[in-house]
Amino acid sequence: MTDKPAPHRPRFVEQSPDRISRFWKEAVVGPHADGGWAVLLDGRTPKTPDKAALVLPTQAAAQLVADEWAAQGKYLDPSTMPATRLASTAIDRIGQAREPVADEIAAYAGSDVVCYLAEHPTPLVERQVREWGPWRDWAAREMGVVLEPVAGIVHRPQSPDAIARVKAHALSLDDFRLTGLATAVPLLGSAVLALAVEQGVLDGGAAFDLSRIDELFQEEQWGVDAEAAERTDARRAEAQLLDQWFRALD
Repeated sequence: MTDKPAPHRPRFVEQSPDRISRFWKEAVVGPHADGGWAVLLDGRTPKTPDKAALVLPTQAAAQLVADEWAAQGKYLDPSTMPATRLASTAIDRIGQAREPVADEIAAYAGSDVVCYLAEHPTPLVERQVREWGPWRDWAAREMGVVLEPVAGIVHRPQSPDAIARVKAHALSLDDFRLTGLATAVPLLGSAVLALAVEQGVLDGGAAFDLSRIDELFQEEQWGVDAEAAERTDARRAEAQLLDQWFRALD
């Protein structure tokens, strides 16, 4: 398969080498004076890396972030706070880079994993047709994004109209949803599957499994080692968190 565009991984907060001790007892949410919902640590709103208040557009999204803070132990562990990282990225970064982020999302539609069918073996091809075809059809019917499948790894350019429609949809989203979509697309290797999750018609975990049909087929034939399984589980958890993120923003 042709090389995919370089993934846009939103710039998340990197963990400091110095551990931060937990300095709060209670993590809750409350309405913010300027609109939205703030995360409150003992009544005070924590800051993003760029020193902005951690305020989200919906109560549910703020609660998703607050729950991560509430679940921390003696020391703050940023690796266990994906919703907080998404929120910080949306607040600090995405607003200044909406156009290039949308371009990178749209570029994935040009080499979407659900458009590249294997030439053999037949059982894998049949599975790809059966499980990917309905989502290409959904994208065409509901999003106006018409993508053509191809057999083999040779790149086939997609319609400029389809690419433009994906970009237009991305730009129509607020910074928080755009951050989620920009994270989901490279994780899944698919604009179609990421859009389906964002739109709430496909579960994040199911989307992740669809994105790796080739890998699943190989694992069924040859098995999987524990280290690979651990990496897969972590990526599936990320996909499921993104599903929660979008639903919390609804």
